[in-house]
Amino acid sequence: MSPAPADSAVIPRHVAIIMDGNGRWARARHLPRTEGHRQGVHATRTAVRFCAARGVQALTLFAFSSENWKRPSAEVNTLMSLFVSALEKELPELVQNNIRLRFIGEREAFSDKLKHRIHEAEAATRDNTGMELVIAVSYGGRWDITAAVRCLAVEVAEGRLDPASISVETLDRQLSTAGLPDPDLFIRTGGERRLSNFLLWQLAYTELYFCDVLWPDFDEDALQAAFEFFAGRERRFGRTGEQVSHERA
Repeated sequence: MSPAPADSAVIPRHVAIIMDGNGRWARARHLPRTEGHRQGVHATRTAVRFCAARGVQALTLFAFSSENWKRPSAEVNTLMSLFVSALEKELPELVQNNIRLRFIGEREAFSDKLKHRIHEAEAATRDNTGMELVIAVSYGGRWDITAAVRCLAVEVAEGRLDPASISVETLDRQLSTAGLPDPDLFIRTGGERRLSNFLLWQLAYTELYFCDVLWPDFDEDALQAAFEFFAGRERRFGRTGEQVSHERA
C-alpha cells in the first residue's frame, strides 16, 4: 500500500537525488556490480511514480557523473546499455503519465544509438505538462557552471552583453537546469555525506537529506521518510524564524 500523501503545502517543488549504493548492494549479495545497477532501475521507477503522484514539479536523478567514466569499461558499457533499454521500456509510461523528460550533461562521449534514443525520448515527451524528469548523465556541477560562464563570455566578447549587467539570474538562465526551480530537497542514499559535484550552483539553499539505505532498497517508505524530513524543516532563506512565522500568519 502506498503511503498517504503529505500535506501539499510542504511538498517539495523540485527533488534531486544521488542514487548511491548499487554496487555495494550487489557485493553484499555476492553478485556482480552490474546486477546492482539493474536492480536500481526498479527503485528509480518507484521514485518517479512516487514524486509524480504527489505533485512534485521536477525530479532530477544523478544517473552517471562526469567522473564515472573512470570506472571499469565493462561497468560503463553495462550502464550505457541499461540507459538505452530503460529508455525504450519506460518511455510509454512517461508519455501516458504526462511526464516530460530532459537529459543534462555532456553527450559527446555517448554512442550514436544512445544519442538517438535520448533525442527520441525528449521529443516524445516535449509537449507533456506534468512533472519534469531530469536525468543527469555524464554530468558534473563544475562542468555546468563552466559551460554557463563560457556562454556569457561569448556574449560579452561579441558585444551583446554588458559585464556589469551579469547577475545571478543571468547565469542561472545559462545552466542546464534553466527554467526549473532550484531543488527544495536533495536526497543521497547509500550512506555517503557529500554532493559529489552534483548541481553545485542549484543546491545553494536546498534541504540536504542523507540516509544509509542502498539505492535498490530505497522504496516508498524511504521516500516518505525523506518527504517528512522536508516537511519538518523551516526554510528561512536568510530570514529569521520570526519573520517566517509572521509571513505565515
